[in-house]
Amino acid sequence: MKSKSQNFSLLEWIRIRKRSEKEPYSGSAAKPIDLDRRNWFILFSLSVIISVLLFPHALTGPKIYLAGDVAERDIKASQDFLVEDPVLTEKGRLEASRLVLPVYDFDPEGLHLISRIREAFRLGREYVSKSKLAASAHDSAPAAEIQRPSKDSLRSEINEALGTSPSEDLFNQLVKTGFSSETEETAIMLLVNCLRTGIVADESVLKAEAKGLLLRDIRTEKEKAYAETGGFFTSHGARNYIREQGRIIAGSLSSPENAKASYTLAAAVVQANITFNKRETELRRDQALREVKPFYFIVKKGEMIVREGERITPEHLLKLNEHNKVLKRKEMLTGAPAMALLISLVLSALYLVGLLKSKFSRAGSTDLLLFAVTLVGLFLVIMSAGFIADELARGTGLFSSRAFIFAMPVATGAMVIAVFNGMKVAASFSLIASILSAIVIGGRIEWFMYFFISSLMSAYGVKDCRERAVFIKTGVKVGAVHIVMALAIQALDGSIATPETAVVCVAGFVGGILSGVITTGVIPIIEITFGYTTDIKLLEQANLDQPLLRELMVQAPGTYHHSVIVSTMVEAAAKGIKANPLLAKVAAYYHDIGKVKKPLYFVENQLGGENRHERLAPSMSSLILTSHAKEGVELAAKFGLGREIRDIIRQHHGTSLISFFYERAKEQAERKGDKAVKVKEEDFRYPGPKPQTKEAGLIMLADATEAASRTISEPTAARIQGLVQKIINKAFSDGQLDECELTLKDLNEIAKSFNKTLGGIFHQRIEYPEPVLKIAPVKRGSIGNTDSVQAEDSRIKRREDKTGNGGTLKRLGLS
Repeated sequence: MKSKSQNFSLLEWIRIRKRSEKEPYSGSAAKPIDLDRRNWFILFSLSVIISVLLFPHALTGPKIYLAGDVAERDIKASQDFLVEDPVLTEKGRLEASRLVLPVYDFDPEGLHLISRIREAFRLGREYVSKSKLAASAHDSAPAAEIQRPSKDSLRSEINEALGTSPSEDLFNQLVKTGFSSETEETAIMLLVNCLRTGIVADESVLKAEAKGLLLRDIRTEKEKAYAETGGFFTSHGARNYIREQGRIIAGSLSSPENAKASYTLAAAVVQANITFNKRETELRRDQALREVKPFYFIVKKGEMIVREGERITPEHLLKLNEHNKVLKRKEMLTGAPAMALLISLVLSALYLVGLLKSKFSRAGSTDLLLFAVTLVGLFLVIMSAGFIADELARGTGLFSSRAFIFAMPVATGAMVIAVFNGMKVAASFSLIASILSAIVIGGRIEWFMYFFISSLMSAYGVKDCRERAVFIKTGVKVGAVHIVMALAIQALDGSIATPETAVVCVAGFVGGILSGVITTGVIPIIEITFGYTTDIKLLEQANLDQPLLRELMVQAPGTYHHSVIVSTMVEAAAKGIKANPLLAKVAAYYHDIGKVKKPLYFVENQLGGENRHERLAPSMSSLILTSHAKEGVELAAKFGLGREIRDIIRQHHGTSLISFFYERAKEQAERKGDKAVKVKEEDFRYPGPKPQTKEAGLIMLADATEAASRTISEPTAARIQGLVQKIINKAFSDGQLDECELTLKDLNEIAKSFNKTLGGIFHQRIEYPEPVLKIAPVKRGSIGNTDSVQAEDSRIKRREDKTGNGGTLKRLGLS
């Protein structure tokens, strides 16, 4: 029948085992490939967010106003652009259209009229010839019936040939003259002379084309412009001209009848040979309209397009519409994607060369996420500061908004990053933040230098910050540097002798102080949000009056004493290996805090009492000992200890072997002869993970060394040195230090520091002449210890190795 204590132990074992299976230890938050993907996603997202902030209309688009609307805010030109002036453009087009001369087709020879006259005379001569034949035939044969040509039919044919109806007098004259060749040629000559000059239909055409016209010869396609239209005939004027010329040349003809018939005929058939070509004229005017380039006026970058509260006018609409097109083209189509690509390339380059990774941090993506959040937050502050600067400049009316740019707290971001991630990451942050800040306010190199130097000085001033007052002191120093740089920038601009210089200096100094004040306020928020532990917070947690440490001192005084000594050891050693001494010291205070749950199961707290492991199976004892790391992490989370301290609590034993209970389990298995049950070494190892940082590895070595040092009967310098060396060698050979950054040089420095510290603790004392009351040691059995377990047991007796440290280490299960 099992005893009551054994039943309790079994129930306890089941409870711990279930909790271990439910919440298993995991050495890291995610697999490396998942972590790397997450980091790249953060960098890409940061690039996109920054590009959208630089080009805010890339996603939303600018607000569209209509004529008569009231502007909700000031709108300034984001860059130089041209705006078409529709009034001037239309005026230019009308002028170009007006300057296009109307096109007239010109037939200078009048070939169709000449051909008509010749056809009419041909018909007339045939008539005359037939009439003569008929008359001669009548005389020779009066009895015969002779068909004489009809005069009326001739007239009809002539009218049709000429395309007009000459008067009866003219027809009779032509018949009388016998349609002589002289009359024909004279009429053609008079007509051609008039046609070559040009004949228009009526005088109204000439008046309409007072600016001139363009004559195009229909035969040769040659064109000639005429600025004056007075040299052309009208149809009426042409007839008068023909009659006058006919009378003039009448004396040179054979008879007056021929002369009169010729000019009368020419005047009767004359027609306009200059006709308006509407289609060609319209085509040329359209071509002229297309060739007229629009008239533009330039809007300069920074020019106020419309002010808040101002009513939108048509002129405003012209500028706003063109500005919106510029924004769409610049921001949506090219600006934002191009900027996102450039920023992502810069961030990727810095990430690949390791300039975005903190040297002492194993926080996965947390550091990169803080970098991204800080950069975005700083960018929003800069944009807000620019808006405030514009409002202040407008309100005072004495200084430009440029003077208030010197007060922008750009250095705040570098301060924050330096506190949490160190100087290297802060320098990278300063570079990116300064570039983006300079872009926002105009892209000038002097602004980049101003922000970059300011950020570097701020980061350097707070890199070892352990007091919140350091932020304000650094802000004052940075403000002084701002004044010097502000004067230099004013001198570059040639405006150092202006009243604005005083405002610039004051703004620069205020900017430095403002950076310190803002950093002081945001540091606690970041600590809570991201789970960071700063040196300031570590100093608060190093106070031995902390509730968790007081509980440890009351519940487990031996563990408390052990933790204090370990903290002394690691603080001294951390300086030599360039680890964080404060983090190592505070983590050492809390590394065994989980022993508060079951203090009497650990040897340093038994104080001569009953050894509770006597009644437990080795596997159960091992499980109780290993559980203190997990329970310590739970207590640390409950009391708000930082992630770094929780990680060290989890890692300070690594996967080391609890050799005492492992050997006991093997001996019990051999004694029972149960060969089917094989004792597995992994069941007696801590779940890990192995130490991931220098501080965790240092605490592991100090923890084991301090516990082992208590077993040295005569702690001489040689024995201490040998013990320290064996503990370090065992941890190294067991692979417990494989995942931290401790080098062989670091291990040598750690050994020297441990020897010095333990030598001071176990220094030789003066031997008093009178005997001192000796207290007999209390006989104890096997007592569990998280760092070293006494191998002596009432049931397992081993010979004590008389060689000093070697035997001690064997008893501890560490050799």
